[in-house]
Amino acid sequence: MPPDVSVAGHIALDILPDMSALKPAEVIGAGKVFEIGPMSYSTGGAVSNTGLALHQLGVPVGLQALVGDDWVGRAIIDYLRGFASTLGDHIQIATSGASAYTVVIEPRNHDRTLLTHTGVYADYGLDQINLDLVAGSKIFHLGYPTLLPRLFAAEGEGLLAILRAVKRLGVVTSMDMSLPPPDSPSGRVDWRLILQRCLPLTDIFVPSIEEILFMLRRQELARQRETLFESLNAAYLSDLADEILALGAGVVGFKLGERGLYLQGASERPRLEFLSSLGQSPDAWQGARVWQQAFKVEVVGTTGAGDAAYAGLLAALLRGLDMGVCAQMACAVAACNIEAADATTGVRSWEATRARLAAGWPTG
Repeated sequence: MPPDVSVAGHIALDILPDMSALKPAEVIGAGKVFEIGPMSYSTGGAVSNTGLALHQLGVPVGLQALVGDDWVGRAIIDYLRGFASTLGDHIQIATSGASAYTVVIEPRNHDRTLLTHTGVYADYGLDQINLDLVAGSKIFHLGYPTLLPRLFAAEGEGLLAILRAVKRLGVVTSMDMSLPPPDSPSGRVDWRLILQRCLPLTDIFVPSIEEILFMLRRQELARQRETLFESLNAAYLSDLADEILALGAGVVGFKLGERGLYLQGASERPRLEFLSSLGQSPDAWQGARVWQQAFKVEVVGTTGAGDAAYAGLLAALLRGLDMGVCAQMACAVAACNIEAADATTGVRSWEATRARLAAGWPTG
């Protein structure tokens, strides 16, 4: 059976040393040795994080990614097959180049820092997409073009090629981002121009608030980075969503961390016709907007929270649920995710997550 969602793009091995005993300032103590806890590892990147969360939520999913012919690549495939034997079937193995990996630095009571290696993804493009698999899917979700050099080069020509090919198949498109380092090749490209070219072919676009401000309002992000989340209000989010919708997307939103998730639909009904193929009413989403607050949990690790939120959103969309419930499920799945150190094992089944909500899960 073809998957409901084909997830393509970036995958890596996440290496997670337990640094919960360290204060943030101690992490950069040059010339010193600090005792830390045991290391854990999991797969990371959008293909793994969003794909495995969808699988945990009961959504048939096909994972498309690229690894090197090395022990890291074998570990990635083995990890995926630990969830289901078929989940490694569409992972391509490059004959040269190293697999991508990320070291997650997350000291006590502090957001994470990621040290990542692109590896075989330096040449990732349309040739690595299995369009036959995509053709049987309802949604094609592409993760982290910000980490895939061929996709953002030449004003996004590689990304545009993938989206054009998928839209020719009549499949709904979804895209997620990661935050580019300012001085990296990805950080120096004109993301407004790339989004202007690609969002008319992107039906669902829900980056984090930091990612989209970096791409569209970089000076604004620099001015208010320390107070960003506290200063957010509905008028600001609506104005930012309007700006992105004007670039051509159908449904847009922002992952807001501890402030939850914001969603907004296009004001023109024809741009929302794709929702009909997902069992949704375009009229119900036209011009609609919702801001769902985050659920209270004990935070163990924030790795993969945004990817899990995206999985909750897509899973709810496929079940024909309205915008409010879609946003609620996105926040609920993200909240479950951050109760574990890695990016995948905290996510519960659809039924268990819904039961937790029904029991009166507090927000705020």
